Amino acid sequence: MNKATKVFYIAFALVILTVGFGVIAPEAFEQATGTIRTYINAAFGWYYLMIMALLLIFVIVIIVSPYGKIRLGRDSDRPEFSTFTWLAMLFSAGMGIGLVFYGASEPLSHFAIQPATAEPGTDEAFKESLQRTYYHWGIHVWAMYGMVALSLAFFQFRKGQPALISTTLRPLFGDRMNGPLGTLVDVLAVFATVFGVATSLGFGAAQINGGLAYLFGAPQEYWVQMVIIGVVTLLFIISAWSGLNKGIKYLSNTNMVLAIALLVLILILGPTILILNLFTETFGAYVQNLISLSFQSAPLDAENRSWLDGWTIFYWAWWISWAPFVSMFIARVSKGRTIREFLIGVVLAPTIFGSLWFGAFGTTAIDIQKSGIDLTAFPTEQTLFATFSQLPLGIVMSIIAILLVSTFFITSADSATFVLGMQSTKGSLLPSNQIKILWGIAQSLVAAILLSVGGLTAVQNTIIIAALPFSFVMILMVIALFKALNTEHQLMQRKK
Repeated sequence: MNKATKVFYIAFALVILTVGFGVIAPEAFEQATGTIRTYINAAFGWYYLMIMALLLIFVIVIIVSPYGKIRLGRDSDRPEFSTFTWLAMLFSAGMGIGLVFYGASEPLSHFAIQPATAEPGTDEAFKESLQRTYYHWGIHVWAMYGMVALSLAFFQFRKGQPALISTTLRPLFGDRMNGPLGTLVDVLAVFATVFGVATSLGFGAAQINGGLAYLFGAPQEYWVQMVIIGVVTLLFIISAWSGLNKGIKYLSNTNMVLAIALLVLILILGPTILILNLFTETFGAYVQNLISLSFQSAPLDAENRSWLDGWTIFYWAWWISWAPFVSMFIARVSKGRTIREFLIGVVLAPTIFGSLWFGAFGTTAIDIQKSGIDLTAFPTEQTLFATFSQLPLGIVMSIIAILLVSTFFITSADSATFVLGMQSTKGSLLPSNQIKILWGIAQSLVAAILLSVGGLTAVQNTIIIAALPFSFVMILMVIALFKALNTEHQLMQRKK
């Protein structure tokens, strides 16, 4: 505790105030945050589209530039983790729970409930549903995480700076980042992390509860979700105590093994040929239409614009709000890799795996829907289990899915406690266990309290609102990074 900084105390106080508002006046909290979110979507939708597209362009520029040869660390440093473990760790921290939670339900929604442009239930809607899902979870998201993580990793490991968002802005603002401006940036990052992860924990608890209810008739009630959060909290605190090289490393590898096993099973037991054919065509169409998708804002089509606000713009803001947490963790486990290797791994591997995941689970769910079984009648947290129930070995796959959500749940919370500990102890790469455990308990309490008042929607609104100011920080981080990379490249040229 003696290492806690004012960032810790300010952020903790803001979290308590926000949760207090949500508990005392949940309806007013949701209404106020919903109004602000609606305004941001309408006024800044174009801005979110532009910034995500530009970040992807910057990633490509850096990969092909001479900067790609620069190592994240000393020239003699080599990666701390194997490539498989590294990819598993960044993937688990990034969007593991989301893949399981939305793997079947999002493509199904785009097909049967609310397609982007096609008529519901048509073959065109089928193909469009997969393309749009790849887009929402694909290369743009990981390019954004990659750029923010690259900035953090470069300044941490190449320049020896503390592992803080604020230190990445020093090339632009110098020592002013040691004062109130730097504190403001770091507090914003901590705030977004706490609520982003708390929402994920809420979703995870709801899905585990939904799976147990669907399979075993367990009551789908608040107290069951509290038991789930309590058990998972105990497990991730044990993992956090054991450290990065043990707890998160082993859990991340377990996640990948379970995820690959579930994906292989759905490929074999689902409509295999249909999955492979549709994935081939829709992923190709996604790549082919990447530019037009990136800038599509539908200014003259009110219905399509409403869809974009509810899905694409929402997702872009949602992912930006997760950037401080995910990117800082990715940076922490990436020491020793070259910039080119880092960006290719961070951007391409999760994009391809995630697209294959949605292609397999989405195609299977939609194929079942077309056969006459209405999967849309189930709540989102049960859609996956309802899909499995129509396949051979459905019980086995459901049990694997519950285990997978649980391990993703633990690694997300574990990774977040590590990152929150870093951000609130002057960027220490080895934050104290006391700080990590305190943040871990705080995250779980926030999730539990907000579930009790039905406040997850308001929390989603809150972090999307927080994403807007952080997006400006991201722009500054990219400018500062290019400035620092240019200086570093010139220095390396002079040494030759």
